[in-house]
Amino acid sequence: MPKLTIFHNSRCSKSRETLALLEKAGADVKVVNYLDTPPTPPELKALLTQLGMKPEEIVRTKEERYAELGFKTKPPQGDEWLKILSANPELIERPIVTNGKKAVIGRPPENVKALL
Repeated sequence: MPKLTIFHNSRCSKSRETLALLEKAGADVKVVNYLDTPPTPPELKALLTQLGMKPEEIVRTKEERYAELGFKTKPPQGDEWLKILSANPELIERPIVTNGKKAVIGRPPENVKALL
């Protein structure tokens, strides 16, 4: 089984459930507390490639920070999000799990079974 990396927020129930599922499956998991160690713009770009998604698809638009930054009226576009998400990691959908080639969002947590 490949080593997995989870971009984890311990305050998020779905993130905790996803990590528990991976540990129960016996996966070798590297935990990245992404609020403390945010992914860089190049790391985000690589994750998005693995997810097969655009930056705006992993943005948590209901977070207070999203409104504080004025994005409800004028959201950024495309790669502009990479710097914004890196600087404001609370806006990143969670959890993201990757095996280095493919990534999934653990919502629902069962999504990660595709990587096991």
